[in-house]
Amino acid sequence: MLKTPLGRLRAIGTVEAISFLVLLLIAMPLKYFADIPEPVTIVGMAHGALFALYLLAIVNAFAARKLSWLMSLLAVIAAFVPFGPFLIDRKIR
Repeated sequence: MLKTPLGRLRAIGTVEAISFLVLLLIAMPLKYFADIPEPVTIVGMAHGALFALYLLAIVNAFAARKLSWLMSLLAVIAAFVPFGPFLIDRKIR
C-alpha cells in the first residue's frame, strides 16, 4: 500500500482523518467541558504535522500523474471536512 503515490496518499489520509476526529471529538470537549487543555496541544500538533504530510502526499500523487487537477483539489478540500479523507478515498482507489 505504501509503495505507490496513491497508496501513500490513502494511508496518510486515513491517519490524518482519524487525528482530526480525535481532535474534534475527544480533545476539544476535554478542553472546553473538563478544563483539560493538554490533549488539544498534543493532538493538535500531531494533526498539524499529519495535515502537512497529507498535502505533500497530494502533491506527490499529482506530480506522479496519478491524480488529476480536480481530484487533487477535491482531496485538499476533503482535508478540511470531518470524514472528508474517508469519502475521497473511495474515489482515489
